[in-house]
Amino acid sequence: MKQFWNKYTKWILSISVVVLIFFFVGFQKGDKRNFELAKNMEIFNAIVKELDLFYVDTLDANVTLRRGIDAMLYSLDPYTVYYPEEDQSELEQMVKGSYGGIGSVISYNMDRQLSMIAEPYEGTPAAKAGLKAGDILLKIDTIDLKGKNNQEVSELLRGQIGTEFNLTVERPGVNKPMDFKIVRQSIQLPTVPYYGVVDKGVGYINLNSFSGNPSKEFKKAFLDLKSNYNIESLVIDVRSNGGGLLDEAIEIVNFFVPRGKTIVTTKGKIKQASSVYKTLREPIDTDIPIAVLVNSSTASSAEILAGALQDLDRAVIIGDRTFGKGLVQVPRSLPYGGNLKVTTSKYYIPSGRCVQAIDYSHRSLDGSAGRVPDSLTTVFYTEIGREVRDGGGVTPDITSKTEKLPNILYYLVSENKLFDFATDYCLRHPSIPVVENFVLSDDEYSLFKKQVIDSDFKYDQQSEKVLANLREIAEFEGYLEGASDAFDALEKKLVHNLEHDLDYFSNDIKKVLSIEIVKRYFYQKGAIQQQLKDDEDMRAALGVLSDSERYKQILSVVDQKEED
Repeated sequence: MKQFWNKYTKWILSISVVVLIFFFVGFQKGDKRNFELAKNMEIFNAIVKELDLFYVDTLDANVTLRRGIDAMLYSLDPYTVYYPEEDQSELEQMVKGSYGGIGSVISYNMDRQLSMIAEPYEGTPAAKAGLKAGDILLKIDTIDLKGKNNQEVSELLRGQIGTEFNLTVERPGVNKPMDFKIVRQSIQLPTVPYYGVVDKGVGYINLNSFSGNPSKEFKKAFLDLKSNYNIESLVIDVRSNGGGLLDEAIEIVNFFVPRGKTIVTTKGKIKQASSVYKTLREPIDTDIPIAVLVNSSTASSAEILAGALQDLDRAVIIGDRTFGKGLVQVPRSLPYGGNLKVTTSKYYIPSGRCVQAIDYSHRSLDGSAGRVPDSLTTVFYTEIGREVRDGGGVTPDITSKTEKLPNILYYLVSENKLFDFATDYCLRHPSIPVVENFVLSDDEYSLFKKQVIDSDFKYDQQSEKVLANLREIAEFEGYLEGASDAFDALEKKLVHNLEHDLDYFSNDIKKVLSIEIVKRYFYQKGAIQQQLKDDEDMRAALGVLSDSERYKQILSVVDQKEED
């Protein structure tokens, strides 16, 4: 028996040596990259073990290794993200557009050091329970929320569908805390928060996301506008739409273009990541004139919608150049309930162009990635031969002037001055007229001005900063002595005057303030309606849709050649 085991052992060892030799030779001859990968993973494991044994402080494995994972993924692109088991709800919300919770945006009240309700969504448990914007969150059941940040409070508000909890809030204008019994529900945020008729015969659909099932909501809205309002043209608003599901974008494009059209082609490293997506159904309407509104925050699937309709000469695109995200992500399951949302391919719209604007594969020494310069972009052609370019998002057919908001407005928003006034306004006005008739009066704006001034509101005035820097540079270069009088005179003219700025920029401030007020009464739908009252992109859309000759010219290659 002993001889048998010795013989058996020698045989096993011989086989192992042969396998190792072939394994090593295979690496050397065939796949050096795999060898380097295996080598570096072994080094990484060894470093972790050494740190765990000898580092002066005890390592938190979850924190330390998570930072390592995040740093590795950061070097690739911002869309490749690791989600551990405890963060699966975040990924689910991103993909499905739903989560278990109360349906409200929360923000942080710096004065109270507590979270507060910023915006309850219409029809959700938050709205049904009677929560209002401005409510300060004090307790969830017996948990005191003092000292907890927004992320922590958000996690406490979310939970299993059907579970009940008690929420204690402090409401402005109410002397004692208020308690609300709330049952968590599946929160499906509306992908079409508003649609309607914006002008005679012109329909409007606001599409704010491609998560969930937006094509179903969009189709319902469009058929309602056609059947009950007899619209003759359509505005699709995808401004600030960050994208979502690829299939949903293709489905909506299919409503307006014939069956069998190639909408998206994906190209990746592996065969499974490369696909061709075509329209599969008969369209609803191939003739209705369409204008699509876009801006610099229109991204991903929203760019597919706008870009495909442009490449197929099916719509006029209006607004700012889009974000430029031409990368496709797929969730991959990991051990212990985790997921990796990984970029697997780039997508190409019908003309063959890719809209990806940022080159993450070639970063500078500081880790930043630059946009593809216009000089390196390539010309492609739409279905009828109009010139379009890649490498920088979707360039509109009609480019609108980017509205430059005043510096003071940024600080008024960030310090909740507009928010607080809207809260106060609602206390004094239980109701307001319908959105179409709402106008913020001069008296109310004067009251707002007084509140801001009395609050000792401070904000940075960029002109003062620039002048101070220029004075320092002039002194360093020896020019200040001869120019000091000019600097003094300019400094007097640029002196900080809050009351003057509130008057000078009153139109811009009134617009944003009015939207915040209307939102309190009519939710997101009302906010969109209020915004559309004074919207440059909408005016441009109505102008081109009301002029059939101009519409045809824009979608004509002849017109482009004449202009060239």
